[in-house]
Amino acid sequence: MTEKHVHHGRSSKDILSAGEVLKATGLKMGDKFLDAGSGDGYISIEASNIVGDSGKIFALDVYPESIEILKKDIEKRDLNNIEPIVADIIDTIPLEENSIDNVLLANVLHGFIEGGEVSKVMANINKVLKPAGIFTIVEFRKLENKIGPPFNVRLSPEEVIDILKDYGFNIEDNYEIGKYHYIVRCIKHLD
Repeated sequence: MTEKHVHHGRSSKDILSAGEVLKATGLKMGDKFLDAGSGDGYISIEASNIVGDSGKIFALDVYPESIEILKKDIEKRDLNNIEPIVADIIDTIPLEENSIDNVLLANVLHGFIEGGEVSKVMANINKVLKPAGIFTIVEFRKLENKIGPPFNVRLSPEEVIDILKDYGFNIEDNYEIGKYHYIVRCIKHLD
């Protein structure tokens, strides 16, 4: 019997460097950044320094507990450019159309594939991402190890690339990051 994957809402901060991920995304000062499936927001916190006061971070997660952790961290650090939002990106992303410069989906795509929800998620991301906007996927490498999702739901970079191409993205980069992950960075087609 194969193990069914469920979204956990756990943080990856001990195994995935926020700085390395954000460098790969090409995030810059003034950008509007969507951390879709942000968890406790450790990547959003780091991103707030990059986008500065002229930029904005939208940290979305389905788990209210994760968003509460992020809200406390934001308050403790006195940050005013992060908006934490409880939302299920399968249903909707409560942001304006074509308003986001850069989207990150870290360690969650495999769950949407497993749940048959990827078309809804991609449609919602496409809706908020500006034409020529950057979309970065971070996933666990397809290796047998105890960290991360079960092997049977992991995706190879080639599988992710095929999915992204099906939804109107041009692939820019694909490489391993850290001990357990890889990144696929792409650009939304101009309409």
